Amino acid sequence: MVKRLVSAVAAAAGLVPAAALAAPAAPAPIVFFDIAATDLTREAAFYKAVLGWDVGADGRLTVPVASPLPGSVRIEAAGAAPIAERVLYVGVPDIPASLEAVKAHGGSVVFGRMVVPGVVILALFQDPAGNRMGLVEIAADGKPVVPPSR
Repeated sequence: MVKRLVSAVAAAAGLVPAAALAAPAAPAPIVFFDIAATDLTREAAFYKAVLGWDVGADGRLTVPVASPLPGSVRIEAAGAAPIAERVLYVGVPDIPASLEAVKAHGGSVVFGRMVVPGVVILALFQDPAGNRMGLVEIAADGKPVVPPSR
């Protein structure tokens, strides 16, 4: 309440343009992501082998995305770890085969293929640099497989 009042007074006094206080006219799109690593060659080879991504010598890559890109704000209990992480979920047609590729190329499985009835089929892995990423099972049309609800 006080913050809104201070903002309104500042705008009225011409200290802050009113447009700067308004909510965005459209949702802000995700325009970039990066994956932390200490060994570019190793990470590039890992992502090429596991997801077919071509990583350039400078570390740049472009990947296809769903549009609109679904997401969520995950709520965890206080003290739960890791709370400050972002997880990208990548669509693959065969989660078990992808997890085998993860292990064969220096990554590890956080949890294997899990069916969430009425929602999605997913898994979580860690790349050689320790970044956690998810897999979502997709159908031939590129859309996530939604298993029947119980």
